[in-house]
Amino acid sequence: MRISDSLVEKLLVSSKKVTAEQIKNVKSQSSTEKQPLQDTVVSANLTTDKDLTKLYAQEIDVPFIELNAKDIKREVLKLIPERIAKQYKVVLFGIGDDGSKLLAMEDPDDIQAINFLQKQLGDQIKVHVATTSNINQALDQYKGNIGTELTKVMTPESTTDEEEDEEIDEEDLAEDSPIAQTVNLLIEYAVKSSASDIHIEPRENFVLVRYRIDGILREANKLPKKVMGSLVSRIKILANLKIDERRAPQDGRFKVQIGGELYALRVSTLPIVDGEKVVMRILNETNKAATLEELGYWGLALETINKAILQPHGMILVTGPTGSGKSTSLFSILSLLNKPSVNISTVEDPVEYRIQGANQTQVNPKAGMTFVNGLRALLRQDPNIIMVGEIRDGETAGLAVQAALTGHLVFSTLHTNNAATCLPRLLDMEIEPFLIASTVRAVVGQRLVRRLCVDCRETITPDAPTIKQIDEIFKTNDAAIMKNIHQLEQLALQGGIGKSNAKDKSSTEELSTSESKIAKIWKAKDGGCETCGHTGYKGRMGIYEVLSNSSDVQKLIVSNATSELIQEQAIKEGMVTMQLDGFIKALRGQTTIEEILRVTSEK
Repeated sequence: MRISDSLVEKLLVSSKKVTAEQIKNVKSQSSTEKQPLQDTVVSANLTTDKDLTKLYAQEIDVPFIELNAKDIKREVLKLIPERIAKQYKVVLFGIGDDGSKLLAMEDPDDIQAINFLQKQLGDQIKVHVATTSNINQALDQYKGNIGTELTKVMTPESTTDEEEDEEIDEEDLAEDSPIAQTVNLLIEYAVKSSASDIHIEPRENFVLVRYRIDGILREANKLPKKVMGSLVSRIKILANLKIDERRAPQDGRFKVQIGGELYALRVSTLPIVDGEKVVMRILNETNKAATLEELGYWGLALETINKAILQPHGMILVTGPTGSGKSTSLFSILSLLNKPSVNISTVEDPVEYRIQGANQTQVNPKAGMTFVNGLRALLRQDPNIIMVGEIRDGETAGLAVQAALTGHLVFSTLHTNNAATCLPRLLDMEIEPFLIASTVRAVVGQRLVRRLCVDCRETITPDAPTIKQIDEIFKTNDAAIMKNIHQLEQLALQGGIGKSNAKDKSSTEELSTSESKIAKIWKAKDGGCETCGHTGYKGRMGIYEVLSNSSDVQKLIVSNATSELIQEQAIKEGMVTMQLDGFIKALRGQTTIEEILRVTSEK
């Protein structure tokens, strides 16, 4: 949908959410960059495409609709042929009670399209407006399952099971070749399945394709071994890698647009016994950073983080294993601090999220760009905020501490089990205790757990061992519960924890639980439902602990105290541990106790 510049300006003024000065600035930017005002206001975050489309719908008096692609019945959708639907950017999403056809269009002023659709469907049609990306997501539903689609594009020759080495020719790698279409389909279905990674793995007699969805690898398809060479070569071409280098690992990156959204795919190849394995990490570059509240921070944890990031200098560390969401937390925090008056510089390996306006550097050891050299260079670039992707050694740690001491706000990650262990880890890297005490502002420990599917989750009565387990967790963290009691009462009002009318210390007793007070817990439905792909879980969420470097904690650091003593002191001061945070979220029906124990059992 293309809205004229004059109408965009009128809509922004009528919304009263944008000042005259802001409109003047984006008009100037639009003119300088020679792009439509509609695109400029969205990229400048003055409004979203969805909100702008809503305002446009009100202006032309056509109802706005936000489609859920998975709710559209295929038999209804296919009343309009796929070719016509894509040509006119229109989706038939339902039949009204009066038999009218409900249409979602990108451009309801397209008279030619409406006339054609009336001939195709009859005069009884009701037109709605939807965003371009929403229409594209719905149009993806014309495709069948991945197995069916792959069968359509794979030629008989490419599916023969011959074991001799494959000769790759130019036709195999052409844009419209079956191999190119196969790669496109694998990526499209990974995106539709909300996968974070695609694994293409050669086996003795076939090629296995697996998707990592919500942190769990699931088999998606098996392809004939014959296509492996062409498949890997096609991916290498996209990622600008060397096709003829098959004995050494390679890394690359490319971008694709699917359903109106831009995705970056980070490609890694690795020689294994049966050939070359390819893993592609999928990163949605269209997504805006989630707020800390949306990520799952609450109570004192949220207060501690917000207080720490507003300091003019110091160090904030995020800790957890690979794949625990550390980069996502840092992305949200840096996006929160990202202003034209601030210079944010990062050195990362690899650069996962692109931050508009930040100066992001990719580690490249072959060129001498290590974390240490990158950090040294950043310090000469007049930064206000520095983000080091990972502290791996004492030299990097020492430079980061010095940067924090000399007036910079430094963010980084460490691989430790919990927040308290992070501080002794810095001691192991030969950082002086008094430097740690004076520079570290807060330490975040986190894990990712699978989120229960809200469409099919079930409640059960907890058994005695589960009650005892919950009871022990809450009693161990009694001090932290009391410090967060106000926020816990607000959570209780939303269901799942204690009684909503609790006003005093009895709230803690109710949270400490007994069999009569916790009458139900949540579990994933066996076999799940269509929404969650029959797993019982859909999406992931974080569980966190945020350790504030208080004066008492500083004294423990200087005295070389163990992580256990630091943890105990932090809990006394109100730190909700990851396990407690997880149990609270489990009791609210967001995840399950089994999931919390799965990711925190090492503790």
